[in-house]
Amino acid sequence: MVTAVGALCLATGALCLAAGALAAPTTTSYIVESHGPTSAAAAVRKVGGHVSLELPIIKGVAARLTAPQVDQLRKLSGVDLFVDAPVVNQSTIDATISLAPAGTGATAAAMTAASNANVNVIDKYSNKMVGVDKLAAQGFFGNGITVAVLDSGLWSTTGSSWGATQVETDMAGNNKILATYDPSAGQGMSVPDAYGHGTHVTSIIGSPTTAIDGQPMGVAPMAKLVLVRAFNAAGTGTYSSVVSGLNWIYSHRTQYNIRVANLSFGAKPQSFYWNDPIDQAVMQLWQSGVVVVASAGNFGPTAQSIAVPGNTPYVITVGAMTDNWTPNNTADDGIASFSSAGPTYEGFVKPDVVAPGGHIVGIMDPHSMTLATGHPQFVTSASSLFVMSGTSQAAAVTTGVVALMLQANPSLTPDQVKCRLMASASSAVNAQGKAAYSIFQQGAGLVNAYNAVYSQAANCANQGLNIANDVNMTAHYGGPAHQDASTGTFYVLDNTGTRVGADGYLWNNAFAKNQGYLWNNGYLWNNGYLWNNGYLWNNGYLWNNGYLWNNGYLWNQSTTAPASAQSGTESWNNQE
Repeated sequence: MVTAVGALCLATGALCLAAGALAAPTTTSYIVESHGPTSAAAAVRKVGGHVSLELPIIKGVAARLTAPQVDQLRKLSGVDLFVDAPVVNQSTIDATISLAPAGTGATAAAMTAASNANVNVIDKYSNKMVGVDKLAAQGFFGNGITVAVLDSGLWSTTGSSWGATQVETDMAGNNKILATYDPSAGQGMSVPDAYGHGTHVTSIIGSPTTAIDGQPMGVAPMAKLVLVRAFNAAGTGTYSSVVSGLNWIYSHRTQYNIRVANLSFGAKPQSFYWNDPIDQAVMQLWQSGVVVVASAGNFGPTAQSIAVPGNTPYVITVGAMTDNWTPNNTADDGIASFSSAGPTYEGFVKPDVVAPGGHIVGIMDPHSMTLATGHPQFVTSASSLFVMSGTSQAAAVTTGVVALMLQANPSLTPDQVKCRLMASASSAVNAQGKAAYSIFQQGAGLVNAYNAVYSQAANCANQGLNIANDVNMTAHYGGPAHQDASTGTFYVLDNTGTRVGADGYLWNNAFAKNQGYLWNNGYLWNNGYLWNNGYLWNNGYLWNNGYLWNNGYLWNQSTTAPASAQSGTESWNNQE
């Protein structure tokens, strides 16, 4: 006998199929890693999950899993899971911030007028401030170096009505784009930038368009480019899309001679650096010989706000400074208030350096979604140029500088590049000759491209660390930063365990600006490079009280991140 329900199903099979589809188990995207003999892909398939992306750079995959499948995988030895967290652009967070320069009383209209009248001056302040103009006069333009940019793609400017400004070509008019990749589409596909951020960052690195002084706007206009689009038209992506992009860069680094990777995005940390899949991927890149330049994040000015992957101890993490809209007056220069500050939760002093990141002019499609159309007051009269602030822009400037360093000396390793970049930086001091900011805000100080190219410094970066141990998961490291449990002051211990009392090494999390600063070469280096050291995690000296974990939660060795974990390209901030 056929029941009424059965009869209905026989008569309307399509409805029954639809009902069954609606009742299908809910799946969630995870990154599954295997640090043992078990293949991550095999483990996922064994429990019935679906592998959506292979991620060999971290010995893992991206997969769709049901809750029971997650439970089964968690029981397997050597298999770790990390929620494939959304990557969301920071403009959704900062949209309510006033667009006028802090403390100036300027209106958006006045800022637009200033940017239109001084677009070349404003843009070139960044290059001149870090000494790029001096190197350009000597023929340093990034020749022979390939830079990978992982972002939202590139607006094709070829054939545009205002085509004097180009991104795809070098100073001789030759194509400079060697390859493109999109995790959702594959290699060789077009990567148009509907969002705008990727084009802006890439133009800062390598636009050959000449400014009013006849010099290129980009820092390294002869560098070749590979473009990886991991963010969509809304500026969003996922951990898996970013790791897939990093995996592609890693796999093709030799083919395209990729020496530098620019990562102008950030996520709030949800685990130790060695457990975070993005951090794991950038450590692989660094170990393979690719210099990784990461934005510090736009979560400042409070302490412990360094973003992923800038929290990775090995990479070059860049904070942002600003000229306070006075390019001809250095006395009011300072750290941008939005720039993230250290230390990291593992006790490392970050950022490593700072670079110009306030109201930087770059190329952008005036019709790009959200950025240009959402903030038309910062589209200049040239229509194709856009003024934007962020540690994204500061990272791009630094990436260009690294390309110049590698042109001058292609044999430099990533550690050597970082050492020379930090050793040649200029720290901010006040009129009394004391540190204007702590090392947790400015690191070694403002990038100096000219000094970095000619620096002979050695063995001053990533001392006490062993990246092979981190990558192989055999040992991990903590930095020398501590926080006083009673006062909340951050400080550094030297290699004897003694608290360093030198000016600039103590910080009570206060932020001051516009009090008259100078950039003084080498000031904070009189005590050596001690804050760049690392110490074995398992000695426990830093962690027995857990007092660095003052944000209300304590992570354990689990690689499971909360579903609320978010990150994104560092795209929109108060224009400082």
